[in-house]
Amino acid sequence: MKALLQLALAASIGIACALPAIAAERGPVPEGQKAAYERVDPQLPIGPSPLVNFKPRKGPPWRIGYASNYAGNGWRAAIMDEFTNKLLPKYKAAGLVSDFVVTQSELKDTVQIQQMRQMVDDGVDAIIICCSNVTALNQTIEYAHDKGVPVISFSGYVTSPLAINATENAVQNGYIAGEWLAKEMGGKGNILLVSGIPGMATSDSFDLGAKEALADHPDVKIVGNVAGNWTDQVAQVEVQKFLATNPQQIDGILAQSSNENGVLNAVRQSGREMMPIVLGGEASAACFWRNTPNFVSKSFHFWPPRADARLAWDVTLRILEGQGPKNQSILRQALPYTIEDVNAALPKDCNPNSTDWIEPKGDDWANSAVLDAFFERPHDPLSWKP
Repeated sequence: MKALLQLALAASIGIACALPAIAAERGPVPEGQKAAYERVDPQLPIGPSPLVNFKPRKGPPWRIGYASNYAGNGWRAAIMDEFTNKLLPKYKAAGLVSDFVVTQSELKDTVQIQQMRQMVDDGVDAIIICCSNVTALNQTIEYAHDKGVPVISFSGYVTSPLAINATENAVQNGYIAGEWLAKEMGGKGNILLVSGIPGMATSDSFDLGAKEALADHPDVKIVGNVAGNWTDQVAQVEVQKFLATNPQQIDGILAQSSNENGVLNAVRQSGREMMPIVLGGEASAACFWRNTPNFVSKSFHFWPPRADARLAWDVTLRILEGQGPKNQSILRQALPYTIEDVNAALPKDCNPNSTDWIEPKGDDWANSAVLDAFFERPHDPLSWKP
């Protein structure tokens, strides 16, 4: 039954290569983490890790490359701040990392490919990538692998059999969002779907899961779909245009984070009565919720930026240290948060234009004990010694 469901999902988004992924061997998943592997995108590789016996070309300190494909929103800014101002200084002081090389490709796959190859040729020891096209980088990942450079994808996956994905389960996240919104609307009404960047793994997977959830609610209809590009300013413009040209009732908006504050502003400017909107951690939108406690019943951390950055960094260092990832994909699940969490995180006079984020409590996203279980030879990556 599950295979049939995956086939249906693959067909719905035109995934020609879905069958091999469905038939592929599953890698080991730690006890207590198996729920994160339910409702997985058919293309997401979850087989045994190709790097379980990886050894770096040399010992520390290592040069880490970050081939980013976009820098135009607060989520990316928080990622960069966590990498460069929180993690890098600690790992430099520990003698494990010497340099952190960053490139930006502005959503151009060919540019990102060139930048990654240059990183390899310039001698980086590992490359982190984010939110990429699922297949466009695969030949470059093979080039890096042949030179002894592992590639780690976070907040989005790649289909290369040679990469490691440390990411949320975006199909499951979309399903959770769709199911929650349908119930929040009382099981009936019209929904506007606000995607991220179409073509990017996380965006497409999230929408796939959301549509699957809404299919179980026949009285809920998606009456529009716009792309917010995970950027509030873009989302605001696109939602404003939709609301201005589509006078029908909108009873809920299923927005991918980080679109939600732009969506919220568009609705307020339209003069329409506020409807439930899926939130994903932007402090600006959470500020509205703090001052309008009955706005929604709860929301979810789908891809918290700083916690995601720590996950990618932790996994990268563990790989360079030879700890041996067991599974090709280390998946995380959405974490709910409530108005009580918002009240604890934000002051009463919170900034409605903040570019900050509300993050999961402590290390709830991916704590050391959880990550240890994904590796053959686990050790705290910061205190590890050659």
